[in-house]
Amino acid sequence: MLKSNMELTMAVKPVGHVRYQGYTPGAVGRITAAHAVYYHKYWGFDVSFEAQVAAELAAFVIGFQAERDGLWEATVDDVFTGAIAIADTGNYEARLRWFIVMPPYQQSGIGKALIQKAVVFSREKGYRRVYLWTFEGLDRARKLYELSGFTLSQEQAIQQWGQRIKEQRFDLLLS
Repeated sequence: MLKSNMELTMAVKPVGHVRYQGYTPGAVGRITAAHAVYYHKYWGFDVSFEAQVAAELAAFVIGFQAERDGLWEATVDDVFTGAIAIADTGNYEARLRWFIVMPPYQQSGIGKALIQKAVVFSREKGYRRVYLWTFEGLDRARKLYELSGFTLSQEQAIQQWGQRIKEQRFDLLLS
């Protein structure tokens, strides 16, 4: 049984083997909770963010097509440490979604490995473009995106999740 990393009281870095796996029961709850807690604590996002993540992730899992979609969770000693997904959007394009690495495991290489898994998967499935939506201020994630070849393609200020944010789109051309 996977432990919730929210129960961890001290920062730890992974030592030894990190396991990357596809969907397992409870993934929707783990990934939603990780996003809800992190973005509320560090960015002040309101309940509408958690509800949006939960609804969209649940719809993704229900309609999951293994030949086009990807979902990976990272664990260390059965502790959830991060996740990422690739969702087919049609026309040989995919969206990178729900990327998160829990704070005690940030800067450990897990985020880089998750993005690499998503990009390799996207290439293997023949996608021509992968895009993602994020917002200004997530500097470590942005660095990982850019190191993987993503470039900023759109930017706009919006009111969302109880905050004024600068929404950003990044694109990766694969062919």
